[in-house]
Amino acid sequence: MAQRFNYDSLFSKTSQDAPPGSFRHAKYDFAVAYPDPEILPLDELVDSLKSAFDREGRDLAYYSDAAGYAELRRLVAEKLARERNMKVEADGLVLTSGSGEAIGIVIQALTDPGDVVLTEEFVYLGTLNQMRRYGADVVGVKCDDDGILPGDLDTVITEQTAKGKKVKYLYTIPTFQNPMGWTMTLERRKQVLEVTGKHGIPVFEDDCYADLRFEGEDVTSFHSLDETGRVVYVGSFSKIIAPGMRMGYLVAPQEVINRAWSFKSGGAVSQFTALAVAEYMKGGMDQHIEAHNRALAAKRDAMLAALGENFGSSVTWTAPQGGLYLWVKFPEGADLAAVQDQVYEEGVGYYNGAQFSPSGEGANYVRLCFGHPSAETIYEGIGELARILDKKGVFPG
Repeated sequence: MAQRFNYDSLFSKTSQDAPPGSFRHAKYDFAVAYPDPEILPLDELVDSLKSAFDREGRDLAYYSDAAGYAELRRLVAEKLARERNMKVEADGLVLTSGSGEAIGIVIQALTDPGDVVLTEEFVYLGTLNQMRRYGADVVGVKCDDDGILPGDLDTVITEQTAKGKKVKYLYTIPTFQNPMGWTMTLERRKQVLEVTGKHGIPVFEDDCYADLRFEGEDVTSFHSLDETGRVVYVGSFSKIIAPGMRMGYLVAPQEVINRAWSFKSGGAVSQFTALAVAEYMKGGMDQHIEAHNRALAAKRDAMLAALGENFGSSVTWTAPQGGLYLWVKFPEGADLAAVQDQVYEEGVGYYNGAQFSPSGEGANYVRLCFGHPSAETIYEGIGELARILDKKGVFPG
């Protein structure tokens, strides 16, 4: 039998051992932010695709514009102007394979190993992992219910600069923040822009949850408040149509797009998907978002009620006006990280707070997603979570 070839001496120094995996689902899955499969607009997407194919389907014989389908870019620019107060031309944005690709190529374009990158004190673990992959020194900034604390932001930048560190940018999810759920107030956004402007630092705004508001008033984007080109912006259709369609977009000064694009592989996004999304935007997408958000509100309320009934005053939690997450704080000393895998094996999935922390703190927090399961399943699952945690003696004392 021939000896198997060994690649060990051939791998690049920057490669990592990261085998492609598959998502596992607990019976009660509160970990990953999936939408409810029962409310996906499947028939509408099929109809949209049929209409688009009848009109221009034969264009699939050609490679599309590198920046992505021009008609979809035009529609996105109009949506951003209408809903996020952003003055963007279709030529000033590019389509990406979900917001994750946009975030990844911007991180690579702006980050050298050892650079300091600022985030909220807890931040989306996908972005946190990408920053670490490319060698960033990620530093979290304290927050309250209104968002990043400007005084703490100023202090962190000053301290890092005094150490001889290069602070490259602030990455923020200001609307229905992942995982904490709050929305940064308008006044706080202005203060954060003022602090970062004083230090000459750009703001990287991840606005992928902005459409998921079911209560309260919208807060305008960071991008709309800036006239200097200091805000880089990403958005996505994953949370309002379907994650599996992998369609997002990047808005940035042309020089940033050019550098970020040097890290993009595989050419333009899928023209097949872009046709379906563009046609759907012209038809029923707004009505779908409204119905989707009504369903999300009911699920959030079910999770809030279940937490109150099963945990009482022993834990605290947020009550966001939109988005997909509740942020739950257990007593100091409770270690939800240590039992996470065991709880999963018993049927309940969640992510613990330390997974979102640049410093590894927060094991007494959990993020619970309410987007995927039904209200009935949420109610059952929170009860099961309480039972399992009590059995395992998670609560100190």
